[in-house]
Amino acid sequence: MAGTGEGEIAQLRLVAQRLCGHGHDTAADTVRWLTAVQGQDYPGALTSVALRTENGSRAKVEEAMNAGEVVRSWPMRGTLHLVAAEDLPWLLQVAATRAVAGAASRRARLDLDEATLESARAVAVRVLSGGRQLRRAELQAAWEDAGVSVAGQRGNHLIRHLAQTGTLCFGPVVDGEQRIVLLDEWIPRGRQLERSEALAELALRYFRSHGPATHRDLARWAGLTITDVRAGVASARPELATLELDGAEYLMDPRTPELLERYRERVAGVHLLPGFDEFILGYQDRRAAVPAEFADHIVPGGNGMFRSTVVSDGRVVGTWKHTGTGAKRTVRATPFTGFSTEVSDAIPQVYAALP
Repeated sequence: MAGTGEGEIAQLRLVAQRLCGHGHDTAADTVRWLTAVQGQDYPGALTSVALRTENGSRAKVEEAMNAGEVVRSWPMRGTLHLVAAEDLPWLLQVAATRAVAGAASRRARLDLDEATLESARAVAVRVLSGGRQLRRAELQAAWEDAGVSVAGQRGNHLIRHLAQTGTLCFGPVVDGEQRIVLLDEWIPRGRQLERSEALAELALRYFRSHGPATHRDLARWAGLTITDVRAGVASARPELATLELDGAEYLMDPRTPELLERYRERVAGVHLLPGFDEFILGYQDRRAAVPAEFADHIVPGGNGMFRSTVVSDGRVVGTWKHTGTGAKRTVRATPFTGFSTEVSDAIPQVYAALP
């Protein structure tokens, strides 16, 4: 695309991610399209999926999770994500292994050696087999009863490690808390891919749903090496379109520019996104959507906690948060510099329609 600038990159991403235009029919379709949705902020993750789904709601996302269509686990970067159930096994194999290796020193500090990890795995399989579902506290109590200490952060780290290595995942939501289940029982038809095939599929799906994006964006998003990213892109490239900006190559779905032309009016509008949304978190370089001088407004002090954002015409122009409770709850938005009258007028209306 000749003349493409950072603003156009951000606008293309809005339609690629289905934040503008026709959303997907179901929550599972949305998650499958994005491949993985950052999920450590659970309410925000539900909203992120619902915003990209036709007639979406947070309740419908939870219904998909309760039906075993969408699951929550740590498939990459050692971070919780929502993924389509059938994708979790191969994503763990291709992307979680680096996170597991990178946490070795943390396990050592917690005195979690291989014998302890395998003892915890055996206990988890025993108490969860047969379709049983346990709360975090119940599983940790079973470990304590079996002589596996969960003191300090050991219990939480055991859950994450056993999820990353393919034994556990989060299942249905009961009384407001996700239950822990055995991955093989909860996902009986999970896909298994050879590593080269998995890298190719991951690259294709990422650039289709998040593009335009660069190799480095994918490497950061999935926690892969640049070497792995290049291998995946080499296989996926025939099905992708490219553009260049400032000497960098961006890849995307060939249909994305057409979608932008179709939905430019909606792209120009105002969007309220939850913290940790893929529109922000999906990229190593966020300057297309977030002016560099205002990056610390979204992540104050670089503490890893991402604020909810106000987006206008593809660019983040401020942050927002809920204020009040119950029927009196409303929105308080803070601009980076100042909101235009159109943006100020739109924010309450967009907030009222949030899923």
